[in-house]
Amino acid sequence: MLLGTVLVLLLLGSAGTASAHAALESTDPADGSVLKSAPRTLTLTFSESVALLDDSFRVYDPDNRRVKTSSAHHAKDAGDTASVTLPAKLGTGTFTVAWRVVSADSHPVSGAFTFSIGKPSATTTPISTAPNENPLTASLYDTARYFAYIAAALLIGTATFLALCRPPNPTVLNKPILTGWWTLLASTLALLILRAPYEAGTGLATAFDPAAFPRTLTTRPGQALAARLLLLAATAAFLLRLRGRDRFGRVALGTGAALAVGLALTWASAEHASAGIQVPVAMTSAVLHLLAMSVWLGGLTALLTVLYRSPALDAAPVTRFSRLAFISVTVLVVTGVYQSWRGLGSWNALTGTSYGRILLVKLGAVALLLAAAAWSRQWTARLAGAEVHLQVPELVKTGADGASSAKSTGQGQSEGEALPDPGAGDGSPDGYRRGLRRSVLLEVAVGVTVLVITTLLTNTLPGRAAAEAQQTATPADIPAASVTMVPFRVGNAGGKVQITLDPGRVGLNSVEAVVYGPDGGFATVPELRLSFTLPAQKIGPLDANIKDEGGYWGTNSLNLPIAGTWTMKVTVRTSDIDQVSVERRVRIVR
Repeated sequence: MLLGTVLVLLLLGSAGTASAHAALESTDPADGSVLKSAPRTLTLTFSESVALLDDSFRVYDPDNRRVKTSSAHHAKDAGDTASVTLPAKLGTGTFTVAWRVVSADSHPVSGAFTFSIGKPSATTTPISTAPNENPLTASLYDTARYFAYIAAALLIGTATFLALCRPPNPTVLNKPILTGWWTLLASTLALLILRAPYEAGTGLATAFDPAAFPRTLTTRPGQALAARLLLLAATAAFLLRLRGRDRFGRVALGTGAALAVGLALTWASAEHASAGIQVPVAMTSAVLHLLAMSVWLGGLTALLTVLYRSPALDAAPVTRFSRLAFISVTVLVVTGVYQSWRGLGSWNALTGTSYGRILLVKLGAVALLLAAAAWSRQWTARLAGAEVHLQVPELVKTGADGASSAKSTGQGQSEGEALPDPGAGDGSPDGYRRGLRRSVLLEVAVGVTVLVITTLLTNTLPGRAAAEAQQTATPADIPAASVTMVPFRVGNAGGKVQITLDPGRVGLNSVEAVVYGPDGGFATVPELRLSFTLPAQKIGPLDANIKDEGGYWGTNSLNLPIAGTWTMKVTVRTSDIDQVSVERRVRIVR
């Protein structure tokens, strides 16, 4: 039961989120196609609904001049498509299309493809465009997201602990609640400001463009963030109204629950739960998951605060939280089973992808978290038992017969049950409180680690290879035929792939990829994939579409239309569950 609980908790954290990145399913015209006449529209079809940007399409002619197109729109009002109208006269040669959209989980995705009219041609003029991603913007945005999760857990969990567990000195929790509220406010404002440059992949300066903020408010993520700000304002008014109370009626509890659900909805409504199959069930599951996580981890922080600030804390609030934490874990299990089924899709992905392996790391962290929780429950039971034992002599002083006196010596306890000696050092209530503080502190530390791993998972695409070798540059003076040796390792086995690009220049290239085993001899693999990206020009990835030719993998139709240093990604699959991706930089000259 414990292993099953750990596994579903592992899977629920972000399986739905990470697997939500939209994948390009088809393009019209098809990638690499040669057309007799110019198309009037470009249409991309994705695996799920996408949001469009002002600059979702950039089309370049054979001379790398940008082609004027219409604004991007959804073809036939289908949310999983993106389309633009082209001019009537395009000329002949190879055209490059760079695209960027925002997937349903609020993450931007991008790529590129080419098509030719009449016959393929080389493109030699460099394109001056912004980088595909701005590292600083992306880093700051991810950091703000992480602090938003932490703050939500602290605010909701502490408030729930205060209302339902009824600690004897509730004022000690004022600071954690205020910290959670202010941190969530600051992180939400940061996300709202950074949203426009994050979607566009641009620098921080574009966040202050006069048109950036209004446009953000027209998107679903922007509207969710704005709603979160309004809910935080309502939460502040609610907390001020209840300040100083140590008991809460049904109206107050219901209002607090409604605000917590509303805050959780601001996450679910802008991420993968709001798109795809079974949207009502998925959003309900996402909301319950976030609330259960907040009640558990935020409640642990509240409990730790009370244990340190109220040394004489009795066992009653601790016991109430223990029951509340058990309910939270149960909710996490149920929502985790559903989210993992909906998002991950395959057990093989646990070991065959980098996403799955990060999930396995989270498995270990959650296992440790549950072990710490079990340790805390033991200390809670001992503290409760010690307090009962101390109260027994006081109760029997009013007794009138010898039987009552016998209870004060412990003779009336159940057979086999030994109550601790209240004066025996670590067996005293104070000793048990110290042990409980240590176990809860461990729970909080491991819980933060779990949230860090969860944040990492939200930015990891499933299907990505288990390991990536460090990028190394190839020499700039590439010969007529570019030959690159790419070592790889899967588990304890390894090998290398020799990739030949002929002529290694702009335009059409033939590709020949030969796989060698660890002994240097020829080796066969079930699958080999090769793609090219030009980050400096915001182009890619271009799939080489190599096929098994019997002894080697190859193609004669790889079109690299722009000169520059391309990133070549080689993915080697050695079995049904084992694969690895390695990247190398290759220079394509004119």
